Amino acid sequence: QVQLLESGPGLVKPSQTLSLTCTVSGGSIETSYYFWSWIRQPPGKGLEWIGYISYTGSTYYSPSLKSRTSISRDTSNNQFSLQLSSVTPEDTAVYYCARVDHGLSRYDVFPQLYDYWGQGTQVTVSS
Repeated sequence: QVQLLESGPGLVKPSQTLSLTCTVSGGSIETSYYFWSWIRQPPGKGLEWIGYISYTGSTYYSPSLKSRTSISRDTSNNQFSLQLSSVTPEDTAVYYCARVDHGLSRYDVFPQLYDYWGQGTQVTVSS
């Protein structure tokens, strides 16, 4: 059973960088052909795809967030991380990490295509 667990600060000040880590257990992030995703849900809105990192370490980002986003991995600890720079209150959301097969659901989130999700972590951007 694969489990994903998000961790990171729940409060970030405007203009700072949001940093979250997803720790994966029960399966390796290097296993073919899985892609490890970051998704968020702002209050009152739908799910928004942020990006993912593949089992080979390749990264793909939402065009609207690409200039501020970096996703990386630490294979020795079986973790992958999100950094979102220059945050504003519009970046306030519940942030999820999730696994999808074969790079499906790029740019749009089709929840049924993700087989494992973290429980989500609330991040608020406020001074």
